[in-house]
Amino acid sequence: MFILLVEDDPYIAKSIVLALKHLDFRIEHVSTAKDADYFVRHTAVDMCLLDLGLPDQDGLSLLNTWRTQSIDLPVLVLTARNQTDQCVKALNAGADDYLTKPFELVELIARIHALGRRFRGFASNHIEYQDLHLDQATQQVHLATQALNLSRREYALLEVFMLHPNQVLKNEVLIDKIYGFQGNIESNALNVHIFHLRQKIGAEMIQTVRGVGYLFNAKA
Repeated sequence: MFILLVEDDPYIAKSIVLALKHLDFRIEHVSTAKDADYFVRHTAVDMCLLDLGLPDQDGLSLLNTWRTQSIDLPVLVLTARNQTDQCVKALNAGADDYLTKPFELVELIARIHALGRRFRGFASNHIEYQDLHLDQATQQVHLATQALNLSRREYALLEVFMLHPNQVLKNEVLIDKIYGFQGNIESNALNVHIFHLRQKIGAEMIQTVRGVGYLFNAKA
């Protein structure tokens, strides 16, 4: 999952980034509404963790703009404003959930998983197609009864595919989702990960759409 953290407090941001990276989330951190808006519009972000007290624009105003323009990215609001009316305003502006500071990282992670499930229409962290089983909570993958040993990038790639079955995913979207907004990525990196993943789950599961990207064939 590729997460955008919008938080102007460097200490809070650092702790969240370290915790989520430790769990192999792809995460980018920005501290202004302007940068947040750029990332949401130009990268394949899956979820936004949005602080309300930003230096250049109120987070509620930014969220309202996104919703007015039909940007349906799931948004979890992080706020120090613990008054009930502020939480209600956030939800009415289009937030999908909120968490009041200070909070425990374990609760934040649980809410990220829960929001991701709701947004994709899943009832649990477990995804399966045919004999392929993936558990987002434990990041374990099984093919029938065999546990697969996937690299961090291979797991991230498979997770994206299984969350978007039978859809053509562009190369640039896949790169965003498994690397985040990084530079200096080798031109053949995605192809290498695809090659190794096919060896482990079966070549027929991932189809090449020439000149565009790849498709996860959930009916294979």
